[in-house]
Amino acid sequence: MTPVLNRLRRAQGQLAGVVRMIEEGKDCSAVVMQLAAVSKAVDRAGFAIISSGLEECFRAGNDEVDRKQLEKMFLSLA
Repeated sequence: MTPVLNRLRRAQGQLAGVVRMIEEGKDCSAVVMQLAAVSKAVDRAGFAIISSGLEECFRAGNDEVDRKQLEKMFLSLA
């Protein structure tokens, strides 16, 4: 989970930068570009968490993986 935490901390810093850009009246396109980067970083962290959970299920030999729950998690990030 260390890489996920690092990614989220980076996204947190990027988001603070977006807030600062808005407060300073920066160009709208630059703000949107940075906001998209934050969104992508958070999405990637979510996917990493889900894939880590799947990996744990398969390592444990858990044959009863709830497919509907996994699908719901994936779709929540879409």
